[in-house]
Amino acid sequence: MVTLNRIYTRTGDAGTTRLATGLSVSKADLRVEAYGAVDETNACLGLARVHTAGDFDALLARVQNELFDLGADLATPAAPDEAEGAKLRILDRQVARLESEIDALNAELPPLASFVLPGGTPAAAALHLARTVCRRAEREAVRLTEAGESVSPPALRYLNRLSDLLFVAARYANDKGAAEVFWQSGATR
Repeated sequence: MVTLNRIYTRTGDAGTTRLATGLSVSKADLRVEAYGAVDETNACLGLARVHTAGDFDALLARVQNELFDLGADLATPAAPDEAEGAKLRILDRQVARLESEIDALNAELPPLASFVLPGGTPAAAALHLARTVCRRAEREAVRLTEAGESVSPPALRYLNRLSDLLFVAARYANDKGAAEVFWQSGATR
C-alpha cells in the first residue's frame, strides 16, 4: 500500500521525476509520457463514471483500478533477469477479460452503418474522450518500444483492447446505440 504524507516534495521542480525503480528521468521522458497518458485515461473514466451506475459502473471502476496497475507496469522498466510475478504487470487474462466484456456489450448494440461522432449522452461523450486518450497512451507505449525500451507485451495488448472497450462502452452509454450521433459524409459542403 502507498502512503502519502506530503503531496509536494520539490524534487520535480527542475523537470525530473523518478520511475518506480528510483531512476531519475526527465518529466518529458517517453516512459513518463506513456504512463502519464494512462493516468489521463483514468481521469476521463472518472468523469464518465459520474454518469454511470450499476454493473456498467462497476466495470469502469475495475478498469480504473487496472489502469493504476498499468501505470505501475509502465513506470517499472523490466530488468533482464526479472522473475515472473516479481513486479506488478498487466496479465494476459486481464486482456482476455476486456475482450469478453467487449463482446458482451457489443451483443446488445445494433450493427454500425456509419462512423460514430463522439457525443450523445454525458457518459458516452466522456467515454469517447477516454478512448482517444487511451489511443494516445498506446501510441506513447509503442514509441517507447520503438526507442528500444522494455514494455510488457500484455500492457500493449491491454491498451489496444481498452480503447476498443471504451468505444463499445460509449455506444452502450448512448442508450445502447439509440442516442448515437453518426457522421454524415460531406453533409456540410
